[in-house]
Amino acid sequence: MSPNAQIGKITRISGPVVEIRGLNNAKLYEIVKVGDEQLIGEIIRINRTESDHISTVQVYEETTGLKPREQAFSTGNPLSAELGPGLLTKIYDGIQRPLPALEVIAGNFITRGISTTPLDEQKKWEFIPILENGAKVSGGSHIGEVKESNVVTHKIMVPPDIKLGTLSNLADRGNYTILDEIGQVKINRSTIPLTMKQLWPVRRARPVIRKLEATIPLITGQRIYDTFFPIAKGGVAAIPGGFGTGKTVSQHQLAKWSDATIVVYVGCGERGNEMAEVLKEFPSLEDPRTGEELMKRTVLIANTSNMPVAAREASVYLGITIAEYYRDMGFDVALMADSTSRWAEALREISGRLEEMPGEEGYPAYLASRIAEFYERAGRAETLSGHTASISAIGAVSPGGGDFSEPVTQNTLKTVRVFWALSYALARSRHFPAISWLESYSLYIDSLSNWYQNNVAKDFIRLREEAMTLLQKEKELQEIVQLIGPDALPDSEKIVLLSAKMIREDFLQQNAYSDDSFCPLDKQYDILKLIIQFYYKIRDNYDVGVPFEKMTSLPVLNDIAKLKWAFDDEFKKTHETCNNYIQNKMEPDILGFD
Repeated sequence: MSPNAQIGKITRISGPVVEIRGLNNAKLYEIVKVGDEQLIGEIIRINRTESDHISTVQVYEETTGLKPREQAFSTGNPLSAELGPGLLTKIYDGIQRPLPALEVIAGNFITRGISTTPLDEQKKWEFIPILENGAKVSGGSHIGEVKESNVVTHKIMVPPDIKLGTLSNLADRGNYTILDEIGQVKINRSTIPLTMKQLWPVRRARPVIRKLEATIPLITGQRIYDTFFPIAKGGVAAIPGGFGTGKTVSQHQLAKWSDATIVVYVGCGERGNEMAEVLKEFPSLEDPRTGEELMKRTVLIANTSNMPVAAREASVYLGITIAEYYRDMGFDVALMADSTSRWAEALREISGRLEEMPGEEGYPAYLASRIAEFYERAGRAETLSGHTASISAIGAVSPGGGDFSEPVTQNTLKTVRVFWALSYALARSRHFPAISWLESYSLYIDSLSNWYQNNVAKDFIRLREEAMTLLQKEKELQEIVQLIGPDALPDSEKIVLLSAKMIREDFLQQNAYSDDSFCPLDKQYDILKLIIQFYYKIRDNYDVGVPFEKMTSLPVLNDIAKLKWAFDDEFKKTHETCNNYIQNKMEPDILGFD
């Protein structure tokens, strides 16, 4: 217990919200141990009068059986993340209790009041110094390295809030625990000890020198994202969709295939069976970038819908704090939050128990600011150590009935710059990913266009725009077809329908459970260019009199459809065959028409 800790008594209990008298010097967002079992809670409101002092605490554990007049103890510290070597591969709950370690202690169900250290304090890590004594250091400076896994070298940093000083007593290369002193920073006459462990308040953003413009795409291997609606490294995106449309699978794909170095996956209020699938699948996945286990560069935070609602609210802050920590090392981080709607529901429940004035649909009036506060901690930045790194935040939204006009979706759209709208109609027709190309958008297109032109192809953006135009025309024609039938359309418009169908089926559809789960960017470009070339060729042929029916039976149609299932040398061979056919064998005279 902190020397400044105080003892109070419980006076009122309303679910996870508890009122405590007697914590006269407590601070907002300070951690409190509540009741005889010392349940973990956080002060979220302080009401002080001349004669009384009431602290309102949200408890992160089940409060059943808690009684008035039980004692509560202040700790003097805010809710903080424990940061250091050993985070990767870990599975935490919403307040950073390691679930595998709790299972060893308490079995399959978490016992109230149980706790253990988030990081292994006994394990020794090989510390390799990269600076020398006498070097000038400040918050964020890298002083050493630890091989955290086969694929990630963990940078040991000076805590961000330490001012400029001189490094001294730096440890030699050797094995140390996260609690061992590995150096000191001398500032004037004071000396600050350094260890490999840091504590950082989860509700406070870790500082950077400056935010940078997002000009490099986060490559995901998913054609609908990379080509049509890209997200930048350091970008923010939302995936809203109703039940069964594929939000969780979409985030699994992004976590597995995105070219971020570190993945932080937050299961915030999701159903237990879905989170169990994540916990079962991720440890067995092979990292496509390294051939090692994907978990070796992943941190999982599991807070399911049957866990205490208050911890759900804390879980997203824990996730973004861990992401910021790895960003400060110079890594690109991908953060998946599934789902922010469940987080907003936790805010609504706590707000209701606090008897706050409700906003739209009962959500608190500060919902918009909380959502913006979370997403604004993402971004591409120059870190305190001078490195360029990023956090890309992708949040799933679960609007009831798929209604995108509800408050969480609308307030999220005000903040994010990529909107991947999942469609019930596409999901029911077995088109996956069920991203609606008519409703979705990306505001990063302009800032990423130079990168695509310089690193993929000069005409990449033009091909994307032409494909989007075809899909939009198809939508307009489908409305006519529903009225008069497809046979009434002129052949010139049937060409548009055929080409748009090729884009939908041969390009946008991508099976997450097949060999086509990942598609490199150059392959995406090659397939799309062939489809657009085919469209222009049949349109030109039609203009000189070649019947539309003649062109719908060409063998190249099947070859293009098979391209996404071809890989390496087979893809190159098939692509070359298709290209040669379109360029050389689809001339009117070869097809039998002068």
